[in-house]
Amino acid sequence: NGAKQGTTRVSGMNNPLIGCIETFQTTKEHRHYQSPKSSKKSGRGVAGGFWINGSGAACAVANVNFDGTVNLIIGSMDIGGLRPVAAQHVAEVLGIHVDDVNPQVGDTETIGYTSMTGGSGGAFKTGWASYEAAQDVKRQMLERAAEVWETSLDDIKLENGVFIHSSDTELKMSFKELAGHLPETGGPVVGRANLDPRGPGSAFAAHVVDLEVDIETGKVTILRYTAAQDAGKAIHPSYVEGQIQGGAVQGIGWALNEEYFINDSGGMANASLLDYRMPTSLDLPMIEALIVEVPNPLHPYGVRGVGEVAIVPPMAAIANAIYDAIGIRMTELPMNPAAVRKAINGE
Repeated sequence: NGAKQGTTRVSGMNNPLIGCIETFQTTKEHRHYQSPKSSKKSGRGVAGGFWINGSGAACAVANVNFDGTVNLIIGSMDIGGLRPVAAQHVAEVLGIHVDDVNPQVGDTETIGYTSMTGGSGGAFKTGWASYEAAQDVKRQMLERAAEVWETSLDDIKLENGVFIHSSDTELKMSFKELAGHLPETGGPVVGRANLDPRGPGSAFAAHVVDLEVDIETGKVTILRYTAAQDAGKAIHPSYVEGQIQGGAVQGIGWALNEEYFINDSGGMANASLLDYRMPTSLDLPMIEALIVEVPNPLHPYGVRGVGEVAIVPPMAAIANAIYDAIGIRMTELPMNPAAVRKAINGE
């Protein structure tokens, strides 16, 4: 009964192509779920989550240098590895090495309006703008190749970073070689794109957690944690894994520790990182991130946002695991030692 393409959400909208069932299937087949629990005292919980990703206006400019490198300017802040991801979009279109693309974040003096960096929409909208800027570069470079060879544009194609004459396959020129001809064929090539793309794709995740509950103190200890998430297409897998792990940690903190304390004057009494109990690497095991790829059909490379959905499942997964361990349903957050101990005592 998992959500899939065509099923109706509570909002009344029908789901587009999504990876809900695929994330649960990946979790179910993983060695974590298939293995016995760590001990008789431990509990295991599973939960899924959903996030509607955002989009917005985005701009990108790609300048081809005469040595064959490309300077890429984007308008989105890099808060999750966006610069190399944008560079990968450009490199893929042009068939050049990603190291030959130099990405940088511009400002209002160097790049057109780009909407806020948020809503898990950076790779979707700015990656797409970078893709379109690269397509503009490709179009212009094909024209320059036709000029160098004094032939029709229809006779030229670009394959794996090499310009090839379709009727004379001996005529070949790499992207870098053609860039060296730019000065005598019209000067610099600059690719530009501005767009406001729709359809960023909904994101789904399924998490499984093993934990122990100390009956005397109420303390919950996470023993093992695995997070599966549909990324659409993971352009930079290690960055996607990091986003999944970071989101899961935030969700675990929300579930077990994080809480506002308000003083008599209405201010937050625990406003510093010293007093606000966020989990650290000493509090948690390594979180295993499983990337599921159900491509978003509305993006050139199938990208979905990945930054925020990972924070959704941890609370429910941990509550389910606590129930599995001690048979008590926790219904409020945080499920800190005091709250768990109170529930154990039936208070």
